[in-house]
Amino acid sequence: MFLVSVLVTGLWFCLCYWVQIVCRRGRVQIALGSRSRSVLLLVAHPDDECMFFAPVVLSFRKLCWPLAVLCCSTGNYYGQGKIRKEELMRSCGILGIPHSSVTCIDHRDLPDNSGIQWDIQLLASIVLNYIKDNNIELVITFDEDGVSGHANHISLYTALRHLHSETKLPQGCSVLTLKSVNVFRKYISLLDLPFSWFQSHDVIFVLSLEEYRQAKNAMKCHCSQLLWFRRLYLLFSCYMWINSLNFLSHNEKSWKS
Repeated sequence: MFLVSVLVTGLWFCLCYWVQIVCRRGRVQIALGSRSRSVLLLVAHPDDECMFFAPVVLSFRKLCWPLAVLCCSTGNYYGQGKIRKEELMRSCGILGIPHSSVTCIDHRDLPDNSGIQWDIQLLASIVLNYIKDNNIELVITFDEDGVSGHANHISLYTALRHLHSETKLPQGCSVLTLKSVNVFRKYISLLDLPFSWFQSHDVIFVLSLEEYRQAKNAMKCHCSQLLWFRRLYLLFSCYMWINSLNFLSHNEKSWKS
């Protein structure tokens, strides 16, 4: 038993060391030249920004790229929309995003409901207007599986896919989607790093230990959502440490130049 504990502890410290190396190399690799781009994080509910996208947010903030958040509902499924909107603002503050860069939509046709696909035309119109009004050059959101399979998450991907396929996005605006992983990988925390690192991806972000603590503190702002299973999520989810992303289509990489 003692030997197992020693091996596990040694593996953990080796992994943490690897994280620091990957963090440094990854950020240099992802710097993408000297000119920063305006970034939009498109999420469905308050708490998505830290439960799923904290590595994205903190990495872009460290690169000093301007990042805004567009949250497409107040998360009012249990009638807590007002509270959750306030929690979103506090969480974004912890993550380094000013309140002026956070927009939370409360639209009756975009309800917080895991069983309802949102109106894609409405959603696409809202997102496109935001992109144009704020000169957004890179949009980041969920992939076609929505990480958790939540219908609202998937709707965001579908809306952006529609804008992309119809060539309605402004010239130079690209889309990165967060890769969904299977349940086993989702809950092995940092141990997922080798899987994420060696599987195909266009961009990968990995947090340092200090940044992970910052992400946890952001999630703790969402007091209304801190049920026991979400506390376990904070401990075991790989998304609290790692974000692996792909461009919506591979020819989208042209935005880097």
